Amino acid sequence: MPGLLDAYSHDGAFCDMMGGLERLPHTSWLAARIDGMDLDDLRRRAEAAERELFRLGITFTVYSDREAIDRILPFDIIPRPLSAADWATIERGVVQRVAALNAFLDDVYHTQKVLADGVVPADLVLGNANYRPEMAGFEPPLAVYSHVCGIDIIRDADGRFLVLEDNARTPSGVSYVVENRRLMLRAFPDLFAQAHVRPVSDYGLHLRTALMELAPVWIPDPQIVLLTPGVYNSAFFEHVFLAREMGVPLVEGRDLFVDETDTVYVRTIKGPARVDVIYRRIDDDFLDPEAFNPESLLGVPGLMRAYLKGRVALANAPGTGVADDKALYAYMPRLIRYYLDQDPILENVDTHLCREPAGLSYTLANLEKLVVKPVGGSGGYGVTVGPLATRAEIERARALIEREPAAWISQPMISLSVCPTLVADGIEARRVDLRPFAVTGRETFVLPGGLTRVALQRGSIVVNSSQGGGSKDTWVLA
Repeated sequence: MPGLLDAYSHDGAFCDMMGGLERLPHTSWLAARIDGMDLDDLRRRAEAAERELFRLGITFTVYSDREAIDRILPFDIIPRPLSAADWATIERGVVQRVAALNAFLDDVYHTQKVLADGVVPADLVLGNANYRPEMAGFEPPLAVYSHVCGIDIIRDADGRFLVLEDNARTPSGVSYVVENRRLMLRAFPDLFAQAHVRPVSDYGLHLRTALMELAPVWIPDPQIVLLTPGVYNSAFFEHVFLAREMGVPLVEGRDLFVDETDTVYVRTIKGPARVDVIYRRIDDDFLDPEAFNPESLLGVPGLMRAYLKGRVALANAPGTGVADDKALYAYMPRLIRYYLDQDPILENVDTHLCREPAGLSYTLANLEKLVVKPVGGSGGYGVTVGPLATRAEIERARALIEREPAAWISQPMISLSVCPTLVADGIEARRVDLRPFAVTGRETFVLPGGLTRVALQRGSIVVNSSQGGGSKDTWVLA
C-alpha cells in the first residue's frame, strides 16, 4: 500500500516535518508513523476532534460575517514538531524580546532617554494613539508592563526563525494551544506514548502565579479576576477558559465598582469583595470611561484612579500598545542592543517604514513584490500581499499609502515554512507560523510550543483565523 506521504511535496519550502534539503533526524519516526497510517482512520480521528470542538463550544467571532458570527477554529490533526534545540533558541529569543519591550515601556513612561538619544523617533512614540500620558511617572509592580506577550514568529526557506510582529497588549490564542493538546491526546494516545512532548497544561498555573506576584506582599491571598468585554467579544471563549484554568472569577465591567477610597470591589452574592489584581482583556479605550472613552459601557468608572494610586494591579498595564505598533517593531533590534547590550537572538523580517522617505519610495516602487501592512492593524485585516494581489488591489494600496504614509509598513514576502496538513485530497503542505506566549512576573515563562496557525487555502500565506486559517498542535520534543 502506498504511504500517506509518498506524494507529499513542500516545493522548496522548509518543512517542519520533512526538513529542507536534508531530512530532520528528530522527526523521522513521526513522519514514518504518519506515512503508515490509514487515510480513512486519520479522517475519522479528525472528524472526532471537530465534533469535540463543537461540543465544547471552542469558537471565535468574525465580526464581518453576518451569516456565521461564531465558528470553530479549524483544527488540523497532524502536529507541528519542533526539536528541543529549535525551541531553546525560540525561548531565549522570546525572553530577550520581552525584557527589551518592558525596558522600553518603562523608559518611555519615565525618563524617555531612548527618545533623547535618538534611538527611536519621538513622534513615533508620543504621537502614537496607544501612548497614554496618564502612565507617565507611574511605577507598575515589578516594573512590568506587558505581563502576557505573544511574539509572532515565522520560519523562512533556510529554516531560520524570524519575528514577524509583537503582541504586547492583549494577545489571544493560548486557549487553543491547551485545547488542541487535549484533542490530540484523545486522538493519538499511541503517538504520545512515543513522542515525549513537553506539556502545556500548566499555563493557567503559571499565569495565576505571575498575577499573584503583582499584589502587595502583605496580602496573603490576593483576589484575582479576569475582566472581559462580554459574550460578544471575539475571544470570549478564551476568557472563560482562562478564568477556569486559573480558578478566578470572570467578570464584566458592571460587576466591579470603585468606592470612595479608590478601592476596587466585585459584587458577589455575599456582598462586595475586594479585588487586588485584574487580568483585563479590554482595550485601553474602553477600560475606564472617566479616563478614556466616556461613552464606554464595558469598563469600570474610576479604575485608572485606583490603579495609579496602587490600590489594584492591572495586567497588561495601560499604554503597552505603544510597544506593539508595527512601525516600532522595526526598531526592536536597536532596542535590544540599547537596553540589554546584546545582539538579537531572533532577528526581524526586513521592514520598510513608509513614514521615512527612503522606505516610502522603495515601497511604492516595489508594491508587486512586497507585503503591505497597516501599522496599527491586527488579524490580517488591511494587508495587501503584492505577489498575490490583483492590479486593482495594488493600486488601492498605493492610494492608501500615498494618502497617509506613516500608517503603513512593507516587508518582503517570506517563503513561510510548511507542515503536512490533512485536506480534502489527502495530505498537502500548508504554510504555518507560530505564536509563543510569554508570562512575566518576577521571571518570564514561555509556554513550550505556542499556537501554530496554518493557512488552510492552497497557496495562501495568511494564517489568521479571521482570514480562514486554522491551527495545529505544536509539539516541542523533549
